[in-house]
Amino acid sequence: MSLVRQPAVADRFYPGDPRELTRMLDGFLANAQPRTPPPKAVIVPHAGYIYSGPIAASAYATLAPARESVTRVILMGPSHRVPFRGLATSSADWFDTPLGAVPLDRVAINQALALPQVRSMDEAHALEHSLEVQLPFLQRVLVDFSLAPFVVGDASPESVAEVLELLWGGPETLIVISSDLSHYHDDRSARRLDAATSAAIESLRPDDIGYDQACGRTPVNGLLTVAKRRGMQARTLDLRNSGDTAGSRDQVVGYGAYVFH
Repeated sequence: MSLVRQPAVADRFYPGDPRELTRMLDGFLANAQPRTPPPKAVIVPHAGYIYSGPIAASAYATLAPARESVTRVILMGPSHRVPFRGLATSSADWFDTPLGAVPLDRVAINQALALPQVRSMDEAHALEHSLEVQLPFLQRVLVDFSLAPFVVGDASPESVAEVLELLWGGPETLIVISSDLSHYHDDRSARRLDAATSAAIESLRPDDIGYDQACGRTPVNGLLTVAKRRGMQARTLDLRNSGDTAGSRDQVVGYGAYVFH
């Protein structure tokens, strides 16, 4: 019998109705202005769509020319609910969303499970939103893909980089890193912090992104480690905060969208 991971944050972080969700996603993507060729990797935010959806869409819109050629997605995001060491993948066969079920790439997952820092841990995925909110976007921009999902706990950037290198693949594989930026600073302080984080990402400097700069700093820094070794280029597509989209400017959360070529 197939094991399906059910949506945990539908009707909270994004619409649970498929038609409403599709309209929202298509609106975000239509308003995005893709200014780069399809990337190998992206960093995208994971808040509720009314807050971070437009920013995430700026990265996802760049995938349109690769919608048929990308058939595997390596997805990593931080753990918000369950503390653990290393990286947690899933024993599920499918991850469900209001737009349908996404098959998991058991070959890729089993490759990763051979590494000592990776384990199968379904409880890390059950309520985690950082991965889930990326799936409807991927379902709208890609024709057909399988998923290798990893929630990142207490881990080193190098241990994340090792998993990414193992599963890097070719043009059929997209790397998606899920992370918001600074949390609950006033608007002016947040802009200063987020600008510094963006500069570190564009310069591929993982050592310059600290605890208070990105909740997904570990997977972000893992990607930066690989990108630096491979001589990649990173570009900021959008950098805003919740005060720009749907919230107060007194305490904001930062959101950035980045592409890597």
